[in-house]
Amino acid sequence: MRDQAWTFMDKTAYGDGPWSAEPDKLQWTDPATGLPCLIVRNALTGNLCGYVGVPPGHPAYRQQYEDVDASAHGGLSFSDSCQTGNAEHGICHVVEPGEPDQVWWLGFDCAHAFDVMPALNARIRAEERRLNVPLPHWLPADTYKNVAYVRAECTSLAAQLAAMAA
Repeated sequence: MRDQAWTFMDKTAYGDGPWSAEPDKLQWTDPATGLPCLIVRNALTGNLCGYVGVPPGHPAYRQQYEDVDASAHGGLSFSDSCQTGNAEHGICHVVEPGEPDQVWWLGFDCAHAFDVMPALNARIRAEERRLNVPLPHWLPADTYKNVAYVRAECTSLAAQLAAMAA
């Protein structure tokens, strides 16, 4: 399956950055494992989150993320089925021929210490201007986890999940 991308958020308030040219959602099938993968931007904080779907019969299917022995950026922080009716915006996928439509998504977020969250940062800057008071800013060591980074983490997570099923 080729990548499918959607851009639907107004990111102008975030200021200039790598997020400006990125999609808000990206879907693909991991070529090594055949597992569906997603990157979805968090609407509240502006950071990206990554997800890998496992089909019925997989050992992690319907398992809570705390119970799945896999690693990703910041640790797993999500497990659930598709958000019905939200395939083009939320944590769900456009099902390709031959793919299971019911998958269990396991995911991680890039909203941890030292992760830049552009929407949250924009709100802090706006409050700072409104209050005319300096508020905490990101540290120089903070980095934005871009699409390439999150995609690599999804690839790694897909490999770990495929190994569980082997």
